[in-house]
Amino acid sequence: MEMTFITTILSSMYSTFIQPLTPVSLCSPGQMTDLLYTEKDLVTSLKDYIRAEESKLEQVKTWAQKLDVLSATATQDPEGFLGHPVNAFKLMKRLNTEWGELESLVLKDMSDGFISNLTIQRQHFPNDDDQTGAAKALMRLQDTYRLDTQTISTGELPGGTSPMTVEDCFELGKIAYSDADYYHTELWMEQALKQLDGGEESTVDMVTILDYLSYSIYQQGELERALDYTKRLLKLDSAHQRANGNLKYFEYQLAKQKKVEAEEGLKEKEEREREKREVSEKKGRPADYLPERRKYEQLCRGEGIKMTPRRQSRMFCRYSDNNRHPLYVLGPVKQEDEWDRPRIIRYHDILSNSEIEKVKELAKPRLRRATVHDPQTGKLTTAHYRVSKSAWLTAYEDPVVDKINQRIEDITGLNVKTAEELQVANYGVGGQYEPHFDFGRLGTGNRIATWLIYMSDVPSGGATVFTDVGAAVWPKKGSAVFWYNLFASGEGDYSTRHAACPVLVGNKWVSNKWIHERGQEFRRRCTLDESD
Repeated sequence: MEMTFITTILSSMYSTFIQPLTPVSLCSPGQMTDLLYTEKDLVTSLKDYIRAEESKLEQVKTWAQKLDVLSATATQDPEGFLGHPVNAFKLMKRLNTEWGELESLVLKDMSDGFISNLTIQRQHFPNDDDQTGAAKALMRLQDTYRLDTQTISTGELPGGTSPMTVEDCFELGKIAYSDADYYHTELWMEQALKQLDGGEESTVDMVTILDYLSYSIYQQGELERALDYTKRLLKLDSAHQRANGNLKYFEYQLAKQKKVEAEEGLKEKEEREREKREVSEKKGRPADYLPERRKYEQLCRGEGIKMTPRRQSRMFCRYSDNNRHPLYVLGPVKQEDEWDRPRIIRYHDILSNSEIEKVKELAKPRLRRATVHDPQTGKLTTAHYRVSKSAWLTAYEDPVVDKINQRIEDITGLNVKTAEELQVANYGVGGQYEPHFDFGRLGTGNRIATWLIYMSDVPSGGATVFTDVGAAVWPKKGSAVFWYNLFASGEGDYSTRHAACPVLVGNKWVSNKWIHERGQEFRRRCTLDESD
């Protein structure tokens, strides 16, 4: 492992302290389902190859056993054996013909079919970016839902899963390291070490794990622990050049630190202790660009939801016919209040199972990494804070899409002719969309309202949370939630800032319609009163 970090200890002495080499599209569950069947097909092909190899080996064994008996008899009296004309003929035949056939059998490559199938399927395999994305999704879930590495590694998540190996934990640690994320590097390298100490066999050696572990701990300011792990490494490999250099450096730094502590007065000691506590408190996840991260993750866990008894008393369920709309007078829709300000309404049983499956069928071939609008370039681009796959469906593609658009218009009373096409999104494990606003001026005016349809239940995670007001809405298959992004004055309602929480377990399908201002002039009249 190539490493580069040199520091001067004294003017006449140098110690080499080197960090491990940095190694470097995310699949939706809809697409990953196909990968499962691809892998199943490859396993079947591999079994066919094994059977062919076993059959070949059985033929060779039978041949060897037969000749073993024959040669044992013949070598007891070679001249007498070869004195028989049939034996002489058969010896010539075996050496001239049958051994050649055996050679052809042994050299016959039984793997052609398997290799051919593997080559064809490989073009659909995930790449390094996909693997890195999956690893980061796992660490994102670990942070959001406060899961420890032991829980994840042993497969104790809701729904159950297979346990992780030492190699799995080590790979997660390496990916975190490649992003200079020493917090997660430490967590996963420690888990890998714990499983090795527990007797699990692995192709990853303990020295390599300790190397990463000591460096990641050093980077977080814990010099003594880094020294302890370095000493443990050297017990296993006393000639480890990098570890020997690190040992000298750590010991020098600690001695220097203790000397300073011994010379400083009471006030300085108190100041140093305060600094140590601050370092300890700050240790953890890297600095974050999202100021509301804590609130966002709390809501995702179902904590900090501001549903007071007073607010709850104002929440009702009702049947709605949208001002006696002809379609809903005899068959009104089920309407439920989810929040009061901003007003968030859930409509139940909006899509049938057959409609949901049709929408997913239309969207699957076109799912691509979801994009966001870049205000600097004016172009659509992918972003780390939006991790999902999406596709856009037009009304003329299928009657089902046209029906859904019309249903949205009938229920909301808003004109959808100027709205954006129906967007279908698929969030896999770890898939999320961090806090954002939906409003933004486009060709047909601002996004006046959002209609969000849940097309699947989610066993764990995947809530839609409103960080400014402390609200959370949980997915329920076939239901839709609706809210206005703008006040009646046309100004943006900043209390609608919302996010899609990471999916912990399951597969989240949603579709949404962003309804624009144009065409609503007589359907939602403008007023200067923002409270209206």
